Amino acid sequence: MPFVSTVVAILEAHLARHMLRRITTFLCTAGVSLIASAAGAQTMPRPPDLDRVRVRVGPLFVNPTLSLTNAGVDTNVFNEADSVTPEEDLTITVTPAADLWLRMGRTWVIGNVKEDLVWYKTFDDQRSVNASYTGAWLVPFNRLTVAVGGTWVSTNDRPGLEIDTRAKRSERAAHAIVEIRALSKTFFGVRGERRQVEFAEGEAFLGADLSTELNRTITTGAVTVRNELTPLTSVGFAVGRQQERFDASPLRDSDSTRFDASLSFDPLALISGSATIGFRDFTPLSPDVPGYSGTTAAANLSYTALGSTRLTVGINRDVENSSDVNQPYYLLTGFSTSLAQQVYGPLDVQLRIGAGRLAYTDREGAHVTSPDRVDHIRTFGGGVGYRLGPVVRVGVNIDKSRRRSELDSRRYEGVRYGFSVTYGN
Repeated sequence: MPFVSTVVAILEAHLARHMLRRITTFLCTAGVSLIASAAGAQTMPRPPDLDRVRVRVGPLFVNPTLSLTNAGVDTNVFNEADSVTPEEDLTITVTPAADLWLRMGRTWVIGNVKEDLVWYKTFDDQRSVNASYTGAWLVPFNRLTVAVGGTWVSTNDRPGLEIDTRAKRSERAAHAIVEIRALSKTFFGVRGERRQVEFAEGEAFLGADLSTELNRTITTGAVTVRNELTPLTSVGFAVGRQQERFDASPLRDSDSTRFDASLSFDPLALISGSATIGFRDFTPLSPDVPGYSGTTAAANLSYTALGSTRLTVGINRDVENSSDVNQPYYLLTGFSTSLAQQVYGPLDVQLRIGAGRLAYTDREGAHVTSPDRVDHIRTFGGGVGYRLGPVVRVGVNIDKSRRRSELDSRRYEGVRYGFSVTYGN
């Protein structure tokens, strides 16, 4: 399809120039305080697979992507309760992004630049530009490898499954990872991170001032062991400590001890992604807040069969902070999966399903409307797509979400339907 190839080439050039400007601005602003992956996902970054890089400018390698998603109708913009009439609106989200690798002698600067441009037709106060900048400076020696970096996020997106307000917040972090090759395939290491989360003043949810309740600093450190089982698979173990200190809500302060075991797969393997299972001893410093000792999990796996079937699975189980001071945290247990099947030629179909369980913990002595509340969230949807060449896909999607709670004000459901266009994914 010569026309499509020409359009793709033009799009790739324009997108690469746009993201290069963003990258240049970011590097000039950040200097050597480069950006790295988000907290909880601290792994040693890797140089690029040069055969899969689409744009090269001297020592800079860039893989740009562009997505137009949620172009359609949101039937419940504010996740309003079933007892009221939900508001609906037309919405579009455009997401330019780029992975980048900059060669500097033996070292690499590795990062990602991403922006979500969110537009609503009627509710203009819901429009936003959500920016995320990530990267790391990878310094390999003979047996020692060092990576330093940080993270910066500025967003108006919902911060999790609990809070339905699109609250303005920023996140900044710095981290370091050091690994030494002790044996031919075994690595010992240490890692640490310090991250700050700040909600803008005036942002509120269900009467709670989010900056007062949730502005905090998280400090983590761990010792690690990693073994490369095969060229495409590695197993790792980590023991670490985590501290959370809140700016204006000290009764939420906590210390945690973590034990994690993880399995990681190369992106080129039949199964790609990573899975972690662990144990967390979560100890609030306030005697009024009960602790949690139990399992945690995090997984993001993908399996491709015969080049035409793709199955993805996501799992999450961990302690999350709540906006309610009387129920200061909840145990989140979540699961999601999607199945994409090529039907014929460039035509494919997708099915998606997800579930989340939010089990709240009460502060002792506090008046709580629904003690030990448990909320349930269900999502399901599907779509049909058509590929215009190897890197462009046009799709039609519909997704429904529903939340059930003992509180009437927290029960809602909504549907999103529309079309999407993706490039480079």
